Amino acid sequence: MFIPCDRGGGSAAPDFKGFTLLMPAVSVGNVGQLAIDLVISTLDMTKVGYFYTDCLVPMVGNNPYATAEENSTELSINAEVYSLPSKKLVVLQIRSPFIKNKYRPFCETLLSWVKSSKCARVVLLSSSHAYQRDDEQLLGTPLRYLLTPDLEKAVGGHMKELNWKEMERVAAYPGISDTDKVLHIPGGGITKLLFTESCSEGIQMAVLLKFCSEGDNIPDAFVLVNYLNEWLQLIKSEVSNSNNATDPSSQWKIPSSWRLLFGNGLPPALF
Repeated sequence: MFIPCDRGGGSAAPDFKGFTLLMPAVSVGNVGQLAIDLVISTLDMTKVGYFYTDCLVPMVGNNPYATAEENSTELSINAEVYSLPSKKLVVLQIRSPFIKNKYRPFCETLLSWVKSSKCARVVLLSSSHAYQRDDEQLLGTPLRYLLTPDLEKAVGGHMKELNWKEMERVAAYPGISDTDKVLHIPGGGITKLLFTESCSEGIQMAVLLKFCSEGDNIPDAFVLVNYLNEWLQLIKSEVSNSNNATDPSSQWKIPSSWRLLFGNGLPPALF
């Protein structure tokens, strides 16, 4: 469940009615989580609470978006909520893996919160194993999207205008029958479950994902967040081509915590 921050003074819980909820799947390369870091840091979003759950591995650490010594010692936990009312955007950042067999309870709790908070739609940033693509998925862009039927009615035409490629369904029984097609997202964590549950619950959800491999996934995060920006226009970026997404002129602000995570693996120009 969502627990608002205690700011003192008895302030009311934030209102997310009509907001877009942006969140990551804990998936291969942690690409969605890295992309969410870029969004929170660049938009200077305010932490408004946390998502209390026993479905994630407990963790605590320093403020990952510290900008000065004064706020560097603020504590962060495994699932926190950030908001930017001017863009009607709320972000759930997940920082630890799921406990075994806790995928479904988490999805149920999350979707219950989405309904009770009256968020307009959910955008899930994810990734999938590049080495498990079929022949069709090897062609063209490594980026894909999925829309629930309710969101398809609203933005399906816009996705076609963007020339985006929908995630392909693959044969349920390869080599035996090609007629039965299923959604297959290997390495995608909760992606498939959350998407199918949203379809059943009538929730407007979009999944944006990138095929990738474990390793240096910083470039993948830039590609994915620029893909997101093509649609939602969160920032006015000088980079319009996703292939140039690692260019520092993309204007995405690197979180301070990335120095500790990646050290010299980050190009100095990004700072």
